[in-house]
Amino acid sequence: MGKFVMVQENGRTTIGAPDKLFGVSSLAKARIAEIGKEKVFDSTIGALMDDEGELIVLSSVVDVLKSLAPKDYAAYAPISGVPAYLEAVKTAVFEDIETKGFVEACYAPGGTGALRNAISCYTQMGDSILTSDWHWGPYKVICAEQQRKVTTYTLFDEEGKFNQASFAEKLNGLLEVQDQVLMIINTPAHNPTGYTFTLEDWDKVNEVLLSVSPEKNIILVVDIAYLDFAGDAMEYRQFMKKLMDYPENILPMYAFSASKGFTMYGMRCGALVCVAPTAEIAKEFKDATSVASRASWSNGNRAAMETIARIFNDAELKAKVTAERTEYVNMLRRRGAAFTEAADQVGLKACPFDSGFFITIPFESIDFAEAVGKELQKYEVFAVVLGAGVRVSIASLSEEKCKQVPGLIIKAMEAVRG
Repeated sequence: MGKFVMVQENGRTTIGAPDKLFGVSSLAKARIAEIGKEKVFDSTIGALMDDEGELIVLSSVVDVLKSLAPKDYAAYAPISGVPAYLEAVKTAVFEDIETKGFVEACYAPGGTGALRNAISCYTQMGDSILTSDWHWGPYKVICAEQQRKVTTYTLFDEEGKFNQASFAEKLNGLLEVQDQVLMIINTPAHNPTGYTFTLEDWDKVNEVLLSVSPEKNIILVVDIAYLDFAGDAMEYRQFMKKLMDYPENILPMYAFSASKGFTMYGMRCGALVCVAPTAEIAKEFKDATSVASRASWSNGNRAAMETIARIFNDAELKAKVTAERTEYVNMLRRRGAAFTEAADQVGLKACPFDSGFFITIPFESIDFAEAVGKELQKYEVFAVVLGAGVRVSIASLSEEKCKQVPGLIIKAMEAVRG
């Protein structure tokens, strides 16, 4: 008799297991109901909240959404996406960065769907994908669901910089047993650390990639879910120039999400975008992702696509959305600065942070991180334990609360150590 009565596990090792994130989030919500949200530090939420703990939604985006006619949201969308949306996505990803090669896009329900299609179309069952040791947990779930595995390299070296040696070692190890390797690099504003790959980091990545035998293929997927909340739009897109002149055995892709940049979390709107070196590879991408989409979610959210398309087809509308978003980007950066300054004052070491929704505190072991996470709850701080670290969502905390959390983490660490 198997583990289940009728269900077939097929690599889904987390069936029936409690979800860490939503478990801690539920505890935070229960505590808020008991003592009030002003007394609770709910840093579990992966969405941007205002200082009163309410979800921030860009009013400029809502106005466009409300202007849609019934046919704009009720009709089926093409499987690969509404054509105007696919063109808008290319602008959303690259802005004024000049692209080379053949650019194609396919709708996906958020960044998750984009990653799902990339893994489905560009790996085989049993393959391992490569990503960093600090990474968004669902990468493993997406892979396991499709009977793939995850191999990780150590993201930071002893100086807190990109660990090129570990990256090269793990990639070359996979290339010994696979003819093609898909890797995911989440930047800028990496989840869960807030790290951003510098231009020098990308030079080091490229040094490794360009040393790969032309007989082997590399699929480089850049998860840009937090791109529009990292900072200056053009500054944080400069790295894309370094991904434009690859040889034919290296295919760069971008997993785009409208969840963060357009505050359309629940509308599930994103895309997978490729910059192919040849027309043949671009056609393969378009054909394969269309089939993968048809077999998964079939058609996408037309209302979300139409909204994004209209924003990018109207310079005034786009400027309005950008201006409103910039206010919140600045707010988020102030929160990050408040946390890091407070951490420095109390001697709390965090993973190298640049921007984004999250900051992670690394510890010496998983057990210690778990103990600190539980101890923090005694001080009304609710954070997500990820491996040997505790992730704090500065996106969901006020600037004032961001100043307080580092000291409370130190207090919890001291209590655990006794």
